[in-house]
Amino acid sequence: MAKVLVPLAPGCEELEAVTVVDILRRAGVEVVTAGLAEGPVKASRGVVLVPDMSLDAALGQDYDLVALPGGMPGMTHLKNDPRILALLKKMAAEGKYTTAICASPAVLAEAGLLAGKRATSYPGFLDGAARVELDAAPVVRDGKVVTSRGPGTAMDFALELVEILAGAAKRDEVEAGLQRPGKC
Repeated sequence: MAKVLVPLAPGCEELEAVTVVDILRRAGVEVVTAGLAEGPVKASRGVVLVPDMSLDAALGQDYDLVALPGGMPGMTHLKNDPRILALLKKMAAEGKYTTAICASPAVLAEAGLLAGKRATSYPGFLDGAARVELDAAPVVRDGKVVTSRGPGTAMDFALELVEILAGAAKRDEVEAGLQRPGKC
């Protein structure tokens, strides 16, 4: 079974975090949520999320994919955390997936993972990022890097991750159960 890490930083976008966790778990993917510090995480709209464990504890495990929720100041906390940057670089070096939505593709850029890649983000967050080919698509996959635009694309982003980890048939199965307009 595939295993995914979703780091939760104070001020993360709760819609993105919860959507990714929910959709992946519907697909049978093991998801670990990890707070940058011990205890609950207050998200950008005041929703309190309770991580499965701290990031320090989570870093002792192996993952197939890391999914960074966006939101502010959540992205800034992720970008300024050397553990997150080291994890992203390690996963990329191992040929594993690094993914981010909304403002957090800027974290992938900070880790040096977007150079020469197509990527998308919430408008403005990748402006000036060196050697990144900006794309306005809701979700962009370039090799082992997946980026998405924001809260409104969270379900598309999560379903893309399901397809990567569990295949197109599982994505279709999960999506059918969601009763999305035009997809039923």
